[in-house]
Amino acid sequence: MKTEFKFSNLLGTVYSQGNLLFSPDGSCLFSPVGNRVTVFDLVNNKSHTLPFAHRKNIARIGLTPRGNLLLTIDEDGRAILTNVPRRIALHHFSFKSPVTALAFSPSGRHFAVGIGRHIEVWHTPSTPDQNAEGELEFAPFIRHRVYTGHYDTVQSLEWSSDSRFFLSAAKDLTARIWSLDPEDGFIPTTLAGHREGVLGAYFSKDQETIYTISKDGAVFQWAYLRDPNAPLPEDDEEMEDADEDSRTRWRITERHFFSRNNTKVNCTAFHAESNLLVVGFSDGVFGLYEMPEFNEIHTLSISQNDIDFVTINKTGEWLAFGASKLGQLLVWEWQSESYILKQQGHFDSMNSLVYSPDGQKIVTTADDGKIKVWDVNSGFCIVTFTEHTSGVTACEFAKRGNVLFTSSLDGSIRAWDLIRYRNFRTFTAPTRLSFSSLAVDPSGEVVCAGSLDSFDIHIWSVQTGQLLDRLAGHEGPVSTLAFAPNGGVVVSGSWDHTVRIWSIFDRTQTSEPLQLQADVLDLAFRPDSKQLAVSTLDGQLTFWSVSEAEQQSGVDGRRDVSGGRKITDRRTAANAAGNKSFSTIRYSSDGECVLAGGNSKYICLYSVSPLVLLKRYTVSVNLSLSGTQEFLNSKLLTEAGPSGLIDEQGEASDLEDRIDKSLPGATRGGDPSARKRMPEVRVTGVSFAPTGRSFCAASTEGLLIYSLDTIPLFDPVDLDLAVTPASTLHVLYKEKDYLKALVMAFRLNEAPLIRQVFEGIPHKNISLVVEETPVVYIPRLLRFVAMQTEESPHLEFCLLWVQAILVSHGQWVSDNRGTVDAELRIVSRAVGKIRNELRRLADENVYTIDYLLSQPVSKPVVLNGLKSILNGDTQDAVMDVEDDDETEWIGLD
Repeated sequence: MKTEFKFSNLLGTVYSQGNLLFSPDGSCLFSPVGNRVTVFDLVNNKSHTLPFAHRKNIARIGLTPRGNLLLTIDEDGRAILTNVPRRIALHHFSFKSPVTALAFSPSGRHFAVGIGRHIEVWHTPSTPDQNAEGELEFAPFIRHRVYTGHYDTVQSLEWSSDSRFFLSAAKDLTARIWSLDPEDGFIPTTLAGHREGVLGAYFSKDQETIYTISKDGAVFQWAYLRDPNAPLPEDDEEMEDADEDSRTRWRITERHFFSRNNTKVNCTAFHAESNLLVVGFSDGVFGLYEMPEFNEIHTLSISQNDIDFVTINKTGEWLAFGASKLGQLLVWEWQSESYILKQQGHFDSMNSLVYSPDGQKIVTTADDGKIKVWDVNSGFCIVTFTEHTSGVTACEFAKRGNVLFTSSLDGSIRAWDLIRYRNFRTFTAPTRLSFSSLAVDPSGEVVCAGSLDSFDIHIWSVQTGQLLDRLAGHEGPVSTLAFAPNGGVVVSGSWDHTVRIWSIFDRTQTSEPLQLQADVLDLAFRPDSKQLAVSTLDGQLTFWSVSEAEQQSGVDGRRDVSGGRKITDRRTAANAAGNKSFSTIRYSSDGECVLAGGNSKYICLYSVSPLVLLKRYTVSVNLSLSGTQEFLNSKLLTEAGPSGLIDEQGEASDLEDRIDKSLPGATRGGDPSARKRMPEVRVTGVSFAPTGRSFCAASTEGLLIYSLDTIPLFDPVDLDLAVTPASTLHVLYKEKDYLKALVMAFRLNEAPLIRQVFEGIPHKNISLVVEETPVVYIPRLLRFVAMQTEESPHLEFCLLWVQAILVSHGQWVSDNRGTVDAELRIVSRAVGKIRNELRRLADENVYTIDYLLSQPVSKPVVLNGLKSILNGDTQDAVMDVEDDDETEWIGLD
């Protein structure tokens, strides 16, 4: 089994903190998610996460006007420069202090950052296609100038359209105008008059007007005017006189106020082309205003909590909002009043996850009582179930994948129909129990659940919803349940140090106890139902034979899973016992490996037969989470404890930030706004995809997907100097040696080039090319054709490739089923999808075709024209008719 899984995508979290950005064409939205950046493609309805990761949560992101360079800065001021098209981190840099504002100039040559009360302007790092010499600089970051004058934190930066001037807004109640380079007759100007900190300052389109917005809801309009109280100049006095210049300055021409009681302005954005001002308030309401008349266009409540950030795309049609407390991300088209994107992650820790049998969906459950279904291909949440009234602890699919079962602490087991998206059955016990584990019979007829309150296992009939039986035998809470894949037995694990194998379908229900040395945390069946893996509290992984009920082997995983030191730990990471066990384990689809995770930053992949650790995956390097460091910094320890745990809310500069709004009592699942200051990194669930090409893990940061298919753009195989993209295209189009061109494209392994060669081969030559293809390239060809069958509009062309591969190399595919099993699954899924779409298309048009065929025909030419229409070629049909003047069309338009 291949183990080179690489980070592929991050689901489950859509926005954490910081600013949002639209790409220059407005089709993509960049959102900071913890220490990573997720890109949402709003046109193709897909999302992907950039592969780099910061050491702290991201505070500010900026994009060049061309959209090719992305600058991300974390809470400590450390920056990463990324090439967006190739998704490569180009350079790391530190600004040495937290950055509060970031803006690139419209020319793309400079960018400004707000560092505390100072502003620094830097040269934008150039790429080879920008440089005249085509060479990269030795120092990518060169500082142009430092601007001082503000007395408090800079909150916003905005450039003029000609990139000569920029505006800054700060907490010191002022906005200031600066010039990039010294200008004749220009001195930096201060715009004062607000009574609270200024959140934003913006130029109008003609740059004759400036708008400033403060936190208390005041909007000031500024213009460059002469002092109205000064005496008028005489006719013989020149206008360019110095006295006249001194009397002309920026003055307030209009004052507007948002009439909203007890609310503050949290964020603002201004679109100069359409004079559109967007304001987000602290009560979750946003307003649209047309300037300079200050006409209210629209107000809408989109969240229960503060709106943290708002931005507008280049055309001014789409507004993007981020609310960090609930993890909400919205894109709103204000003219049609419709949502382009509406996503929200879990705002509490995830408890479990499961892949759908077809591998296209992932279901996650969390302490917030929500069940979310995520589409693997698009990365979006497609449905959310909220019927549970407490934390959801486990989830499981029935074999076909159309029915999902979930267990909850509210005392119910619910069955969900994933075709109509509804809850069609609810199972409860005679007494109120908090269910913590769940197992479903592969046939979908019986569901079992275990609880931490009761030592019994409850069994229900899915058809009737009745409680069939209660299995007694455990002497401690039941922590985990699992049905054998063949449906023969159900296995339960408990805190009483035993695992019991139950034959619930026999006439006499018997249980076979397996004795262990510690509390059982999780167990998993091998896909062939012959072996059982058990994880216990002492960090041991043991493997048992189901038929013989005896232990076959075991591995000590305490040193493998031992993670970092948590901020509250009194002991070092090596001596802490809390993170030295696996709380979740799963077999791979071929049964050769076991994936295990626990309360640490590591996920371990073990090979079952030799009992070796194949690989250890690091979930997160984010220092904003507790438990990612092996050793804590001693200078962060104070007399009052670790500095990260000291509540600094009472020292905030703004009054609303000093007020404690949290509810008294327990906060688990209660008040979503009262989050922990430093969440601990942990893995609460892992699962392999049915194809075996990827696995996912539910962690503190979200739903992490690791895949074998994250192929880089350039990954050469058997390459020599003669193989280049140009030579490959020459062989394809000039020499017409299609097999050689295909092999050269596979050697270069650039996806666009392979696709171009693939589509350039005539359909008549497909069978000949496939027949002569070397066997070593068959798995890669099969996988590429399978992916194209899912994505490409050329359905028949792709099906001809699939047919040719199976006809020419069917015996080899059969003999090597294990190596190409994942590819065959994709082929099967793609062909099934085509069949379903064609069936739906035929069903929708069957009456139209019957009607057309039932019309009387006067001449054969009409029949030919009808055939042309049915084939989609209306031009030929019209030409056929025009050739014959006597043709009479009946019933055809």
